[in-house]
Amino acid sequence: MTKEPPILVVNKPRQTTTRSRKAAPARRREAAPRKGNAKRGRKKKGGERKRNFPSWAYYLMMGAVGVILLAGFYYFFIRPYAYRWKPCYGTKAYGVCLPYGYSVHGFDISHHQGRIDWEKLRGVQQAPFPVRFVFMKASEGGDFSDTAFVRNFDEARRVGFIRGAYHFYNPKTSPERQADFFIRSVKLEPGDLPPVLDIETRPADARKLRADLKKWLDRVERHYGVKPILYTSYKYKTRYLNDSLFNSYPYWIAHYYVDSVAYEGEWKFWQHTDVGTLPGIDNQVDLNVFNGTMAEMDSLRIKPVITDQTGQTDPCRLPKNP
Repeated sequence: MTKEPPILVVNKPRQTTTRSRKAAPARRREAAPRKGNAKRGRKKKGGERKRNFPSWAYYLMMGAVGVILLAGFYYFFIRPYAYRWKPCYGTKAYGVCLPYGYSVHGFDISHHQGRIDWEKLRGVQQAPFPVRFVFMKASEGGDFSDTAFVRNFDEARRVGFIRGAYHFYNPKTSPERQADFFIRSVKLEPGDLPPVLDIETRPADARKLRADLKKWLDRVERHYGVKPILYTSYKYKTRYLNDSLFNSYPYWIAHYYVDSVAYEGEWKFWQHTDVGTLPGIDNQVDLNVFNGTMAEMDSLRIKPVITDQTGQTDPCRLPKNP
């Protein structure tokens, strides 16, 4: 018997029988059907569960979801503006149904109304429902001046409107800086309405907001010598500024698409719509009413400072209707 070299022993091919080579594919073929059968079994079970869910319950569920979506759409997008499409059983003028029981009407504007034809607009002062006053946006934050303010403010006085100016407050900017900016921007004269603070932005800190607003109001009141008007919405006022401190300021309430003011406290002006139309103004405009008579509005306007011979102010000599 001859011995094989070691290298040949190492590299000697492994012998396999024909039976073993053929057996492996057979085992694989046997395993495959079992896997497929398992999938078919799972599908069959799933199909049975789907068939067990009643079709009427499926359609009932889809109908309930549809009703919820429609109700939500109506509540958030239709209901707040439904007043626009209600029939007007009172007096309709300037494109809207006017609130009942108010005789002193006005409007407010900014650069959003574009260039105004004040000659056309002056005619509404002699209309069946005369428009007597106008508020104009003068400034915003600490450095933004309304581009139309200077012209509008001068033209309003020229054609005979009682005019006022407002500042749009930014809670993220220093109240002192905003007050000083408004004072530099607006030169109120005798006969004008008091300055207005417009606050609409929700604060991150309600307590800080109230403290900052008080700083603005105090600074502006010291400069003009008259208590400023506070403008905000009904919801904003009741949520953030409904206390004895802010209730002491004349309140201009923004409350749209309602027949009457829901606010139970005292208020002076009511901005009742934002879709009014006036001659001389191409775009829609906010309309307002004053809660009182023309004589009561006159008492709210800025009065001239009259001094006696000693240079001191004599309150008894201030005219009632400047």
